[in-house]
Amino acid sequence: MLNIAKEVSAMERMTVDQLRSKYADVFGEQTNGRHKEWLIKRIAWRIQANAEGDLSERARRRAMELSNDADIRMTPPRAPKAHAAQPATNGSGDSRLPLPGTVLTRTYKGATIEVQVRGDGFEFEGERYKSLSAIAKAVTGSHWSGHRFFGLQKGGAK
Repeated sequence: MLNIAKEVSAMERMTVDQLRSKYADVFGEQTNGRHKEWLIKRIAWRIQANAEGDLSERARRRAMELSNDADIRMTPPRAPKAHAAQPATNGSGDSRLPLPGTVLTRTYKGATIEVQVRGDGFEFEGERYKSLSAIAKAVTGSHWSGHRFFGLQKGGAK
């Protein structure tokens, strides 16, 4: 009985040239491969297939059918485009919001409203809010667009 683990252990001690020679013995043809791990895997697979039997004819036919039905890419994928360095973002995907750590200030009915922009929302008077609109409603008592209330329009703070 064949001990594949023992065979692999012996091949790991071989040089690449010795493995290439063993590959030629096992497969009956030369290889241009010089990657040691690849050679070991291929040789071990072939030794095991020879000892225990290869794929059945039925399995070979089915594999051929599947490969004939597969969509094959005829052109290589295009190389990704080089991108210019991206400016720092606020992480929310909303270009109107400033970076976390920024303090937004607004005077409303004589009171100064200060809101700190955080990575996970906003902080106003020690409480966390998910949106500027929620803060605007807390301050005014009615619904406001948070961006409009704090003077944030397309393209950043105004």
